[in-house]
Amino acid sequence: MARRPRPGRARFVTLTSDVGSAYAAQMKAVLVSGGVAPGRIVDLTHDLPAHGVAEAAFLLREMARGFPAATVHVAVVDPGVGGPRRSVAVATRAGPILVGPDNGVLVPLAEELGSLGAHRIDPARVRFRKRVGTTFDGRDLFAPAAALLAGGMDPAGLGPRVPLTRFALPVPRRAGRRTTGEVLHVDRFGNLITNIPTRWVGGSSRRISVRLGGARRVELPWVRSYEALGRGKVGALGSSFGLVELAVAEGRAAERLRANVGMPVELDVGRTPASTSANAKSARPRKRP
Repeated sequence: MARRPRPGRARFVTLTSDVGSAYAAQMKAVLVSGGVAPGRIVDLTHDLPAHGVAEAAFLLREMARGFPAATVHVAVVDPGVGGPRRSVAVATRAGPILVGPDNGVLVPLAEELGSLGAHRIDPARVRFRKRVGTTFDGRDLFAPAAALLAGGMDPAGLGPRVPLTRFALPVPRRAGRRTTGEVLHVDRFGNLITNIPTRWVGGSSRRISVRLGGARRVELPWVRSYEALGRGKVGALGSSFGLVELAVAEGRAAERLRANVGMPVELDVGRTPASTSANAKSARPRKRP
């Protein structure tokens, strides 16, 4: 368990969003104006798929691992901005503080770090400048709140305690050799990251049978690396997330398999005679209806 930071100790601030670099620059300007040293601001990513709360929640949890206790993690994936959803700061047992919309994006990380409770961010307590519009709480609310927290403020100083909205990432299930899950993330290479743990496949597997959405079942090789798969070949392997990944070596599995985030995945470990090899020239999964 990470050691809690000392009161008043300067914190790092990480930024995770779907807003792109131009809007992210405005958030960083507020942080610097609020006393956060530029060298303590870390961009995790600003090119998340727009409005993809579940995918962002998964990635935030994964990307935040390894940061010190003295960190404020700010997440801005906020399709409900300007509406009734709350803005919150979440203290954790491990030390980091999480800032963002109460739409679920913070919950998986908060649970992993040990949530100590959320506080609603009162705009009157964090305002550094006149608010412009209602569409960018990342700049006008989350960034100034993060600056105060980085400087040593307790989350309770931002507003009253409130319950976090309940949220859970999809859970994979297995029965015997058969496992069901779904695609959690499509990375920039077009690889399909599922929510199925790599350890469920096991090191002795050589082939697995896969069904994506409503497509027919296909048989894929289970390999240790993209190089072992072979250029242009589709297969499965253990990803750097510790989850089963479907990939095309030097290609894009999302396009080849016509798949996207949220698509159901069914795996059957071991050779299945009724399956068709996805690398056969005649074999192509059917397009989803």
